[in-house]
Amino acid sequence: MHTPGAAPADTASSAVTATHCPYCALQCGMNLRPEPGGAGVVVEERADFPVNRGALCGKGRTAPAVLSSRVRLTQPLVRTHAGQLEPATWEEALDAVAEGLARTRRSSGANAVGVFGGGGLTNEKAYALGKFARVALGTSQIDYNGRFCMSSAAAAHQRAFGLDRGLPFPLEDIPRTGCVILVGSNPAETMPPALRFFRELRENGGTLIVVDPRRTRTAEQADLHLAPRPGTDLALALGLLHLVVAGGHTDEEFIAGRTTGWEEARAAAMAHWPELVERITGVPVPKLREAVALFCEPSSAMVLTARGPEQHSKGTDTVGAWINLCLATGRAGRPLSGYGCLTGQGNGQGGREHGQKADQLPGYRKLTDPAARAHVAGVWGIDPDALPGPGRSAYELLDALGSEVKALLLMGSNPVVSAPRAAHIEERIRSLDFLAVADVVLSETAALADVVLPVTQWAEETGTTTNLEGRVLLRRRALTPPPGVRSDLEVLHGLASRLGMPKAFPAAPEEVFEELRRASAGGPADYSGITYARIEAEQGVFWPCPAPADSGAGQGEGEPGEPHPGTPRLFLDRFATEDGRARFVPVTHRDAAEMPDEQYPLLLTTGRVVAQYQSGAQTRRVAELNEAAPGPFVELHPRLAARLGAVDGALLAVTSRRGRAVAPARITDTIRADTVFMPFHWPGEGRANTLTNPALDPTSRMPEFKVCAVRVEPA
Repeated sequence: MHTPGAAPADTASSAVTATHCPYCALQCGMNLRPEPGGAGVVVEERADFPVNRGALCGKGRTAPAVLSSRVRLTQPLVRTHAGQLEPATWEEALDAVAEGLARTRRSSGANAVGVFGGGGLTNEKAYALGKFARVALGTSQIDYNGRFCMSSAAAAHQRAFGLDRGLPFPLEDIPRTGCVILVGSNPAETMPPALRFFRELRENGGTLIVVDPRRTRTAEQADLHLAPRPGTDLALALGLLHLVVAGGHTDEEFIAGRTTGWEEARAAAMAHWPELVERITGVPVPKLREAVALFCEPSSAMVLTARGPEQHSKGTDTVGAWINLCLATGRAGRPLSGYGCLTGQGNGQGGREHGQKADQLPGYRKLTDPAARAHVAGVWGIDPDALPGPGRSAYELLDALGSEVKALLLMGSNPVVSAPRAAHIEERIRSLDFLAVADVVLSETAALADVVLPVTQWAEETGTTTNLEGRVLLRRRALTPPPGVRSDLEVLHGLASRLGMPKAFPAAPEEVFEELRRASAGGPADYSGITYARIEAEQGVFWPCPAPADSGAGQGEGEPGEPHPGTPRLFLDRFATEDGRARFVPVTHRDAAEMPDEQYPLLLTTGRVVAQYQSGAQTRRVAELNEAAPGPFVELHPRLAARLGAVDGALLAVTSRRGRAVAPARITDTIRADTVFMPFHWPGEGRANTLTNPALDPTSRMPEFKVCAVRVEPA
């Protein structure tokens, strides 16, 4: 498939390059072939990769379009005294960034400098960015947009199992289980090639239960669709566990042998009787009973969650309730069973494992653990006491801009569109003394910067990502980037050189990965046994994968000389807790941080559409995708539309306590009558995140994107 307007075929090689899609966490395999004559690059199927088996969605097929110099940045920009962004040389731009960051450190201290990363950065970039913040800048103020993705699931994973990996099993296990409860996920739109695993589940005789307040394209594939009121997934999970206990469906042998904390969790669930849960969620009791029967009848089953139950001020407890359901029925730590999270961003898994999260060091080590600090400091050649402590979480960091954090280096994120309470965050960004942005395109956030650095894209650089299964993958460079474009690793190397550390930040990806291997060795996310060569030979390697004991890569556990095979399936023998047992955590339902009232009588929930991705900074520059999804809309039920006097296509104003958004009406009976839906990919007056609530989960620090109170009226 040729994408018109793709990058010139100034190629690193004329051969076909096996690589991976730059978008979601499936990281679908694809081949890139330079087109004869230099007209562009061709995307071809890569049927041998097991995650997508050659299938690609529209975003993957059209990904080369963003390589075009017509839509991307190709030279640095520096803001002049007149307030305009003007072209500059790389030396001028890097000098300006280094001076802007150093000036703030001198005047206000190291923690007045912030760093904000992205879940789309490769493992090498995420690792280098975290190291740069803590070593070159000496700041604790680093976090990333992955905090907005699956931090609640990660926190619940850690709490229950002692380890966070999105899926503890490969996707190929899904069609072989007996039942899947898919909570708040719409893979038909968010990761279409994954839908085949759920179709195959049903073809094999298994059942699919979808929990979503909208009857999405995924819900239409289900055997049973439960449509709870937004913000009530916690009550729903507790109600199902109540019915499991009342119906005698608990696995007492599993509970006694492999878990702790059951009595307290059971007592909490029994306080959520079916009729109460129906009143809270709107899901009828007969449907609750049907769901329990479908889930408990087969010998194996899974619960998979996504942003629907996670992006809440109680997201960690909500995911914990679904994990409790798995543990109580013995559906965890066994083949073809378990709880898993469908990660959203391309490297959302690897991005939080190697140090760009506020509280973590490489290898998923805790920044507060003295042994972890000593190990990583040893790899970095610094005193452990020189490492800063944990900093602010993503929203808290953005909220502190201009006041306590006065300068910011931002890579691979567009918070002007993607952050909750986005108008406020835009105001905070504008109030900074200094902002530097490294990006592929001039995003809405980059347009506010003092310096903009144009960086390479997926097809122009080599590096690893870790997909939603915990499979470490290798993207290979297929094209030479345009003149005037450098990689993020080259940017960090150039800045570190100006800050007096030229040797600490290499620009070669494989050299960075070798250091990452040593830094992760012995940690929960141990990559020390993974090499570029192994990844290519094995279609990816699942972590943890310690190095052989005699390899010198670190603290591996393998027999001398024998490579570790990687770990496709976790927890089959023991959980990653000190005693090897999973932890039940007692949770109870509580309302969303903001409930409807007379002034704001409706609920807003947000999400994605198939043709756009995240903040849309790249996909909104692709003509084919814009034709399919040209702009924002407000989805509402016909009964609500009649009450408002709204007609399809007419402009509606949606107002919350944080602001107002305007977009055309889309009337459909696939949504609850008390709820409206907006996609969040667009800036301007249709920006959904102008409305969303930044109330934070106390554990994960996840904002409550998925529910807030609004009023709707004709614009």
